[in-house]
Amino acid sequence: MTYLTEEACVPCGTAKNPLTEIEIELLKPELSHWSVAVCNGKKQLERVFKFKNFAQALVFTNAIAELAESENHHPALLTEWGKVTVTWSTHSIGGLHRNDFILAARTDQLFVD
Repeated sequence: MTYLTEEACVPCGTAKNPLTEIEIELLKPELSHWSVAVCNGKKQLERVFKFKNFAQALVFTNAIAELAESENHHPALLTEWGKVTVTWSTHSIGGLHRNDFILAARTDQLFVD
């Protein structure tokens, strides 16, 4: 577990700009299994979680959905047989916010627990 799982999310509407490259580099070590990808010129956090079957993948997807609803911050989720791809980003600022790192860490915690 990283310190990020204990940190509270803040309303994303208060942020005006995405995290800088330096801020991202400082937070990345906390999420060793996540990658920073660029899609349509915007940075996002991505990770693929593997499961034994579709039912397990769907249970995990639903757990992420509950987390997302509780924080009012929603990832892109692709649920397939044996895997779930999770992508966190903050659309309102066109990139990554600290909340994305916090919720990625909490997603990891859901996978482990």
